[in-house]
Amino acid sequence: MSAASKAKRDDPDLDVVVFERGEWVSYGACGLPYYVKGEIQSLEELVSVTPEEFREERDIDLRTGHDVVDIDPDERVVTARGDDGTVEQPYDSLLVATGAAAVTPPIDGLEREGVYTLGSMSDGKQLREYVARARSEGDLRQPDSGPACQFLETCAGSVGVVGGGYIGVEMAEALSANGFEVHLFQRGDRILTQFGEATSEAVRDHLAERDVAVYFDAEVTELAGGEAVEAVVAGDRRVPVEMVLVGTGVRPRTELAADAGIELGPTGAIAADAYRETNVPDVYAAGDCAEAEHVVTGEPTHVPLALTANRHGRAVGRTVAGEPTAAGGTAGTAAVKAFEMEAARTGIVDPEAAREAGFDPLTETIEANSRAGYYPEGGTVRVTLTVDRPTGRVLGGSLASEYGEGAVHRSHALVGAVTEGVAVDDLSNYDLAYAPPFNTTWDPVLTAAKVVNGKR
Repeated sequence: MSAASKAKRDDPDLDVVVFERGEWVSYGACGLPYYVKGEIQSLEELVSVTPEEFREERDIDLRTGHDVVDIDPDERVVTARGDDGTVEQPYDSLLVATGAAAVTPPIDGLEREGVYTLGSMSDGKQLREYVARARSEGDLRQPDSGPACQFLETCAGSVGVVGGGYIGVEMAEALSANGFEVHLFQRGDRILTQFGEATSEAVRDHLAERDVAVYFDAEVTELAGGEAVEAVVAGDRRVPVEMVLVGTGVRPRTELAADAGIELGPTGAIAADAYRETNVPDVYAAGDCAEAEHVVTGEPTHVPLALTANRHGRAVGRTVAGEPTAAGGTAGTAAVKAFEMEAARTGIVDPEAAREAGFDPLTETIEANSRAGYYPEGGTVRVTLTVDRPTGRVLGGSLASEYGEGAVHRSHALVGAVTEGVAVDDLSNYDLAYAPPFNTTWDPVLTAAKVVNGKR
């Protein structure tokens, strides 16, 4: 929708047609965990622009409830099926923005009642309804002795979360806040693996403080039960639960593109050039279905995040309206909130990943005050910085702090350094803002840069 809107703004004479399989468009899927938690009261609050506004105010021919089943690049025709039958739509330029789908792991019992994913508005609605039902029933029973319910006057039940990525961590908070005893299962030895070891450990410890039971090296093989799920089975562990959220990542939806002869890249997502054009002339790809160039390595990567999708969609809109516009790369910048903790990351944090990309990495972690020591509030910020030892180039960084103490906002300085290929010595001389209520004279990012530069 960002591409459609920008194209129409730049050239109002364009006929812009959008096919959408579902009923929702232009919504903030990243807000779904907070809707399930109850901080956001209605799904409509997540909608940025309604279908009616697209049609009536932006003059975009938006056709919801239409499933595109074929792309014919030779004839330049898209075929879609809707309630009114089959439609064949000719095109001059085409954007494929089919997004990503939840990964279906090889786990027995995924079809059982009480097993959920969180990839769409309808998923969020179903989960919110489950939470409301369970809370109502939970008010009628005594809490058990589990890690969360023992501290509650009433318990809404025991639930499992499979996967320790963004969705898993955010949903652990959402469910715990609603009185559930939460069991989180992670296949590897760390949660939030892309955030680096130190930040992952900080979030892990905080989850434990909030009585979320986290199981590492726990590959789930079965969601056991009868008609409904009753337990999560991982190795020799069998944990009783009444509901399971499966959040094991996403994969790009590429079947439609591949069937049309549109090439996929090494990541398995759709390959596109700097302008998001594929190997098929006048066919573009953007968003979670497509690759992007990593700003550090220059190689294709698949980073299914909201800002990348919106930036690339806007660039495609300008291009098809007559002003060719490069979409820009991605640093993989991301943030996550876990109860009273916030974490952020950008670039290449993991030393092994840096070595695989051809660098000689040096990684250091420091912990520093978030505000002036004499100021009556504040906490600490943990900063991990990875640089290329020979050149000093900043490759990436990760930060963790108490919520409101600035890990996410401080990451923005690292994003600039990573994107521009800045050396760590130059980063240590950034003129960052200072006032006692906000940080120390030497911001934790600057301190981390000084420490790393001193060990090169």
